[in-house]
Amino acid sequence: MAIFEFKLPDLGEGVQEGELVKWHVKPGDVVKQDQTLAEVMTDKATVTVPSPKAGRVVQTHGNEGDMAKVHQILVTMEIEGAAPVQASGHGAPAAHGAAAAPAATAAQATGPQAASKVLATPLTRRMAAEHGLNLAEISGSGPQGRVMKADVVAALEGGHSARNEVAPAAAPAQARPAAPSVAPGRGDERIPLRGLRKKIAEKMVRSKFTAPHFGFVEEVDCTELVALRKRLNDTLAAAGEKAKLSFLPFIIKATIAAMKKYPHLNANMDEAAQELVVRGEFNIGIAVATGEGLTVPVIKNADRLSLREMAEEVVRLSTAARDRKLKMDELTGGSFTITSLGQTGGIFATPIINHPEVAIMGIHRMRKRPVVDNNGQIVVREMMNVSISADHRVIDGQVAADFVYEVIKYLEHPDMLFLAMA
Repeated sequence: MAIFEFKLPDLGEGVQEGELVKWHVKPGDVVKQDQTLAEVMTDKATVTVPSPKAGRVVQTHGNEGDMAKVHQILVTMEIEGAAPVQASGHGAPAAHGAAAAPAATAAQATGPQAASKVLATPLTRRMAAEHGLNLAEISGSGPQGRVMKADVVAALEGGHSARNEVAPAAAPAQARPAAPSVAPGRGDERIPLRGLRKKIAEKMVRSKFTAPHFGFVEEVDCTELVALRKRLNDTLAAAGEKAKLSFLPFIIKATIAAMKKYPHLNANMDEAAQELVVRGEFNIGIAVATGEGLTVPVIKNADRLSLREMAEEVVRLSTAARDRKLKMDELTGGSFTITSLGQTGGIFATPIINHPEVAIMGIHRMRKRPVVDNNGQIVVREMMNVSISADHRVIDGQVAADFVYEVIKYLEHPDMLFLAMA
């Protein structure tokens, strides 16, 4: 028998670590080749890690909830053979996740070489360099000791003396005060942030911390859209079709039509280069509520789909998200996100941007309301509010408002969508 050290494999797209969500084996278990060993949640998805060989588990490395680095030993096994073996194996995307910042480990040494080993974001590095600070001498408050922008700000405000151009004795890094713990109370239940919920928390903090959000809200008269949808669904039913069109395919099509006039909304923000990347493809994320939290599958090349194809894709991705069967590719590459809670969507909300995208649109509850028409008459119409949150660094308020009004134009006159799709 030989000892086989199975290492966490490369997880794609520069991901350096993942959270051990669940072990499927324990020491002493006999496993078959391709049998699932563990589930690891990356920044993009939950990945099932299969065993590349058959054997007996000697030791599992790490507990559920721990962070596992790529290429670190995950499982030690006994296999048939004559010499010790190492392998990095392979992983298969299995479920869903929300995007979050990669974690990094702070270097222990000091000096320029040590600073280069501190895995901080390029924005944090640039900020530290501009102020002559040595990252290796700053205590990181992020996951696994990652140095955050706030840590650099705290060092500056505290008169940090580790300037690159000044060399006396290096002053110790100023530690950030620890967050106060919550005093226990009778009947409390403590629920650790793990898995998808932890990734959502990390991503939301990063988005709000990085992008200066602003919101804009306007109402939409959806009466004509309701009538068109009913006619199309009646036609499908008459043809024996079981599928029905929801409102979301129309909203996605209206959004794409508006983006063609205001392309800067269909974009990602490259923090490292400080550049707005206006996307050439329309990859629209749709926020889906699951039992574990919100996830955002992406409809790729949505502009190439018909309304019917769009409806089928919305159903397919939503079902896969709830069943934890989304693939890695279905969770990445988004250029804009639409979030809707349907009839529980409230009057309006200000959703958080799905970073590195630069805007997100919220669709809210549709209901009959009395309104004053162009003739001054009070009539009952199907009304709904649309909100947008945008990154004020790259999107001005006027542009966001004009974009929303362009979307509204297509929703209030949905027949125009067929011209826009031509």
